[in-house]
Amino acid sequence: MPSKQTTVRHAAILAAAGMILASATSASAQQCKNPNTIVFSIIPTEETTQEVNLYKPLIDTLKKRTGKKIEFYMPTSYASVVEALLNGWVQLGVLGPESYVIANKRDKNIEVFATYAKNKGHLQEEGPGYRSILITSKASGLGSIDKLKGKVLGLVEPASTSGDLVPRAVFAKELGTNLENYFSKVVYTGGHDLSTLAVKEGRVDAAFVATHRFDNVVDRKLVKTEDFEVLWKSPVIPQDPFVYRADLCPELKTAISETFLQLHANPDTQKFLANLKTERFVPIADADYNVVRQAEASREALKK
Repeated sequence: MPSKQTTVRHAAILAAAGMILASATSASAQQCKNPNTIVFSIIPTEETTQEVNLYKPLIDTLKKRTGKKIEFYMPTSYASVVEALLNGWVQLGVLGPESYVIANKRDKNIEVFATYAKNKGHLQEEGPGYRSILITSKASGLGSIDKLKGKVLGLVEPASTSGDLVPRAVFAKELGTNLENYFSKVVYTGGHDLSTLAVKEGRVDAAFVATHRFDNVVDRKLVKTEDFEVLWKSPVIPQDPFVYRADLCPELKTAISETFLQLHANPDTQKFLANLKTERFVPIADADYNVVRQAEASREALKK
């Protein structure tokens, strides 16, 4: 029979082990974040001010599903959304494909979970992808890529996938030279709508825009599809990634992702989906954006 001293010692060891286990469990729980307020942001687009109101049904649904207060952060640029996610001030966001790749490279805590599958539009194809297109005005008479040599080209902004990365990587590779060598001037307009309008008004001779963003400008009756020539289309690019901070607690991340992936079954969010010209959100993974990483590698190779 063990002595009283041995029994006490065993009890002490078990108690210490229990404390260590409890401490480890507590530490593990503390590693994930469960904020009372979730800050949500989207990359600025020509529809950003409209989208703030359009996103209200989604925000209301997120509040119900997560039990959290949802605040909206209006950004000034793609970079401002990325920085806000990186520093943890924003926990949930919508990025462009390239801005997501940039953010994820800097911090693996930026995790993609969903995107939307677009309905067929004027130039937009059905599905969770889109294309970068090179447009020019029919009235300009610049109906071929050869005729654009020495002309003025409009791009969107440096962090835009379809409005900068793809033109500089994929299109320039086909040209065999960088854009600045082919065009007399390359300018940034600040938006897909602004690029489209710059072409219409003759302030640039051609521009690269995203198919779904071009469709939005047509739907706003600012331009007509038939007034433009499409001189080039890129391969399919995955749609804008919806991301959250990976360090959020698992049950919170599940509540967020399920909110998006089940929107199509929620009568309260049908108008929101219709405004986004989609019927549902679909899961998407980091590897789906490898096509963007490959384009970045091609762009860097062209620079060298």
